Amino acid sequence: MIASSKLGCKPATPMKPLNRTFSIAPMLDWTDRHYRYLARLMSAELLLYTEMVTTGAIIHGKGDYLAYNEEEHPLALQLGGSNVHDLAICAKLAAERGYDEINLNVGCPSDRVQSGRFGACLMEEPALVAECVNAMRAVADIPVTVKTRIGIDDQDSYEFLTEFVETVRDSGCDAFIIHARKAWLQGLSPKENREIPPLDYDRVYRLKGDYPELSISINGGIKSLEECKTHLTKLDGVMVGREAYQNPYMLAEIDQQLCGIEKPVLSRDAVLEKFIPYIEKHLQAGGRLNHITRHMTGLFQGEAGSRIWRRYISENAHKPGSGIEVIEQARKNMIS
Repeated sequence: MIASSKLGCKPATPMKPLNRTFSIAPMLDWTDRHYRYLARLMSAELLLYTEMVTTGAIIHGKGDYLAYNEEEHPLALQLGGSNVHDLAICAKLAAERGYDEINLNVGCPSDRVQSGRFGACLMEEPALVAECVNAMRAVADIPVTVKTRIGIDDQDSYEFLTEFVETVRDSGCDAFIIHARKAWLQGLSPKENREIPPLDYDRVYRLKGDYPELSISINGGIKSLEECKTHLTKLDGVMVGREAYQNPYMLAEIDQQLCGIEKPVLSRDAVLEKFIPYIEKHLQAGGRLNHITRHMTGLFQGEAGSRIWRRYISENAHKPGSGIEVIEQARKNMIS
């Protein structure tokens, strides 16, 4: 039995085409609902993704792994799994809970994921991925997309990538997020797989050129809005991971610079002020301050006193009974 929750129970607003210009990558232990709420305060247009959630956790877990805040829309659920029946169950539940998209993880290279026969190792089984996508599309009236690598191990030719994409496309998937590195399934850790295999942006550009009817977004090594603008001259979207987490204030100009929306850019202090009521609600419900503040340490990155901000929060937010005063004092210490 899947637990119910007041979070993420209402249906999403009537479906409209998702804006894939800018999205934040699913990152385990990082892109939880607290971080996503903070990100949404800075941009109305970006597309948010959950952490990868396995089908087993959703179907058999004791917690509610589909919970989210309504303010997070548009929001995609990233699923990990390869059992067609289980993925269909989870897709149906996700659609009922109001998610705006379901994304299948075909990019994670960790040993744990491989042992469960999902993630990047599924690139070797495009027919199975297509079957999974088809099953999810049959029960959910929301987009089903795939996030993948450009190759795995020694199978990293452009032909290998296009065979995978074509097979999955024929199941009805018309949107792919491509991490522009191959994955080494043996010999490299997940962290090393984010850094050691060289980036090949040109291969992703070529894919878009050869399949213009598909929505192609690029992921991997993107650190600035200027880089995003360059990619967007050739592709439909960019997905940013670690930079969007470690330097979250980069999100404050997404709507203006990438989406052409004329509105004021929130200052860091304005973002903080808008976030405080959410933090207070979390504390009133019995949550701990550091559950949220761990996502905020980079909010003032690049500003004078940012180290003071990070240090004070890191040293005090985890203490029992810590409240909003920790955040207020950290900010005062920065400017004193």
